[in-house]
Amino acid sequence: MVVFNILSKFIGWINQSIAVIGITAGVAVSFVNVVARYAFDASLVWASELSIFLFLWSVFFAAAYCFKKDAHIAVTIILDIMPTKVAKIMLLISHIVTLVFLATVSYFGYEYLLLVNDLDERSIDLWGMPMWIVYLVIPVSFAFASYRVAERIIIIARTSHEDILQESEAEQVLAGMGMGAKENADNENVKELNNMVKEVEKKTGGML
Repeated sequence: MVVFNILSKFIGWINQSIAVIGITAGVAVSFVNVVARYAFDASLVWASELSIFLFLWSVFFAAAYCFKKDAHIAVTIILDIMPTKVAKIMLLISHIVTLVFLATVSYFGYEYLLLVNDLDERSIDLWGMPMWIVYLVIPVSFAFASYRVAERIIIIARTSHEDILQESEAEQVLAGMGMGAKENADNENVKELNNMVKEVEKKTGGML
């Protein structure tokens, strides 16, 4: 168990670090290129492609990190109207399908990586850098995302079906204001407000 905790923290650190470094370096390179182009009339040939690759790595690893926080957009309107036992089964199935998809992309991304390496594909603008370095983002980030989804599957399987549905973001805000449904179950105004939130969530597909 300790090993998995260490691995989880290590993967999280890698995801966050690459996401932050990628977006920061990408913005910095783009800014320098703009200044060089308009102030000195000397555009950097390599800047455009490098910034694209940096943003690409940042987005892929940030997306992998979002699986840890369960922060990806999800339409939960069907889950909200289902019995909790059925909702738990549906969540398990959806996460298993997601895991299979992510693992498949990671595997074929690795296969493509080998092909690119065999073909010795290189970047023209980035000083002949081997392109397998750039494409490495696909198998690694999807593998990390797969690990996160596997973690979520274990959590869902261990969670009681009564507690399986998370509070929506709107409900979390209400709870932070001291107006949570559980804490103020007898307050008519709070009950009415929470019912209103649930109705709006149903009409917006859980995207309030």
